[in-house]
Amino acid sequence: MREVFEIAAQDGAARIGELDVPRAGVTVETPTLMPVVNPNLITVDPARFPEFGAEMLITNSYIIKNDPDLNERALDEGLHEMLGFDGAIMTDSGSFQLAEYGEIDTDTEEILQFQRDIGSDIGTPVDIPTPPDSSREQAEEELATTQERLELAETVDVGDMLVNAPVQGSTYPDLRERAGEHAYGTSLDLFPVGAVVPLMNQYRYDDMTEAVLAAKRGLGRDAPVHLFGAGHPMMFALAAALGCDLFDSAAYAIYARDDRYLTVSGTKHLDSLHYFPCDCPVCAEHTPREVERMGDAAREELLAEHNLHVSFGELRRVKQAIKAGNLMELVEARAHAHPRTLDGYRALLDHADQLEASDPASKDAFRYTSADSARRPEVLRHHRRLARLDVAGDDVLLTEGDDNRRFDECWNVVAPFGPFPSALSTTYPLTAETPERMDAAGYEAAAEGIRRLADANPETQFTLAHHDWPATALDAVPERVETVDTSGGD
Repeated sequence: MREVFEIAAQDGAARIGELDVPRAGVTVETPTLMPVVNPNLITVDPARFPEFGAEMLITNSYIIKNDPDLNERALDEGLHEMLGFDGAIMTDSGSFQLAEYGEIDTDTEEILQFQRDIGSDIGTPVDIPTPPDSSREQAEEELATTQERLELAETVDVGDMLVNAPVQGSTYPDLRERAGEHAYGTSLDLFPVGAVVPLMNQYRYDDMTEAVLAAKRGLGRDAPVHLFGAGHPMMFALAAALGCDLFDSAAYAIYARDDRYLTVSGTKHLDSLHYFPCDCPVCAEHTPREVERMGDAAREELLAEHNLHVSFGELRRVKQAIKAGNLMELVEARAHAHPRTLDGYRALLDHADQLEASDPASKDAFRYTSADSARRPEVLRHHRRLARLDVAGDDVLLTEGDDNRRFDECWNVVAPFGPFPSALSTTYPLTAETPERMDAAGYEAAAEGIRRLADANPETQFTLAHHDWPATALDAVPERVETVDTSGGD
């Protein structure tokens, strides 16, 4: 793998990065979104993509190769001139057509050479995108073929064109992890997680999350990761939190052809809108009825422009959240807009230990916004570190208040983190912004912190002074820890 990717900022597994694309002579900031261009059906002129914020696009070299007119133009003019786009261009190989139709009339060596010859900046070999829920035998067999083709791709003379190493494995996390390890061990450059479009089309964001995180476990932390088909803005925050750096969107154009209007919380049909809930130029200058009365081509183009505006607007919001260290709050807000994205977020939290490994130790204030917040990496890290903190006395009060009479030492208790020495009360994440009406999950997480502290200090007597904690949380406190309800209860 060439050193083409540098991480500039990180929040959990998400990162701001710089991807050097030598053939294009540009450095692209990630996360980035690549609009998909069908060379036979262009909705928005690619020359205009920089107006929306696009630094890269993706198109299909197999379509170009098999269309005599496009083939001749691409070889004669070069891909950038043909599409009128000065940024970086990635090309797919025909693997999508392979998945759709079962066979294609090209191979890895031929298509990579063609991608090189038409001036692609990032090429793709012909991998086999094994669909979700395939038999393990099929997944293993097709993964082996994909890996053979990645090794063949290493031998093709592509000049300074970067080459993708797709990570397959269907819905088998161990195969995805193995595929990531193999791909990372090649000399190829970018690492798309493939064959997840069917999962996203079926709103199986939890299974998508498992597939991506498994691939990430096999890849090195410096590997630039592309999530194929992640084109809807409602899941950009989740995709970034999974550690994906590149997304591609055909949705902006496909949805526009069907009069569908993208938002960060889902998709609306044009005829259902009384007002445009957006302040992009399209929505600021038109009403839904005005757009509806336009001719097909004009209406489609305006809706596609809106879809690009809202997509790149959300991408900028994701980047700002990564820089500020509060991406998880954005992920949670987006997740609660749809039950299936919430499934994806909860699957992400099932792997809080994987996120914690790359999460900065200090960042913006932790905000507790729902029971899911109790499972975030910051809470897990605090619990793990309790065993490293010194307990000075033999009789220690753990309290939500200030009463330390007759005790050798007094520690603070804040849900969802649990106990900590008062000297740490101004350090991250213990400066958390939490609701006055904490839910049971927050108190249960705090009780887990108390259990870990008690286990690490078996000779110390602990007393918990709590204010009306729920029974589920008190049941999680070790029996040897005395509890006192300061609200006046038992």
